[in-house]
Amino acid sequence: MGEGIGNDTAIVPFITSANIACGYHAGDEEMIKRTVELCLKYNVAIGAHPSYYDRENFGRKDIFHTPEQVYALVKEQIQLLKEITEEAKVVLQHVKPHGALYNKSAKDVLVANAIAKAVKDVDKNLVLFGLSGSYSILEAKNLGLKTRSEVFADRTYQDDGSLTPRTLSNALIEEEEKSVQQVLQMVHEGLVTAVSGKKISIIAETVCIHGDGKNAVQFAKLLHEVLMMK
Repeated sequence: MGEGIGNDTAIVPFITSANIACGYHAGDEEMIKRTVELCLKYNVAIGAHPSYYDRENFGRKDIFHTPEQVYALVKEQIQLLKEITEEAKVVLQHVKPHGALYNKSAKDVLVANAIAKAVKDVDKNLVLFGLSGSYSILEAKNLGLKTRSEVFADRTYQDDGSLTPRTLSNALIEEEEKSVQQVLQMVHEGLVTAVSGKKISIIAETVCIHGDGKNAVQFAKLLHEVLMMK
């Protein structure tokens, strides 16, 4: 949320938590404030969505950073969100890295550790959202942080539990039925079917929908009905 896509008001009523862009890949301080107000209106938990500083590629291009640089950029973005939420008298609940930074932290223990340290140093009570079965979750737990293992409603998976790279044609799920089936399988069975057809174990504690997805609004409404209303 807060990425300037234009559909936040349509999506927020159907979600329970929002990852708000911190200005590095999209958005700005005023947009953050408006998104926080929107979340407050619908009682949606607020999270920081830090990324590489790369607005040109929407934060989805891997850029080399040392662990120290990752720590600094993540800490700065979380602090900005925390200041805004404190001003609005609402709690910042969680942190979820965005795009290429998210994928890097899933596979790179040093990056995962740097992010976890940044989160803890801002507020040890923050929850870190990370890819199920990844270094992101492991390093956060090692530092004593609360975590939520994240699964995706609109992305396909590889045999190792990673997300299919966006450079491949089968990376995205755009069919409503396929998205629902995948989410229900992950939530109720603890499994996901990779693009190869292999079923792999997964922990589903929070389900992600990308706000810039082609069918983001429809997915949010449908999954809300399937998961929350039954």
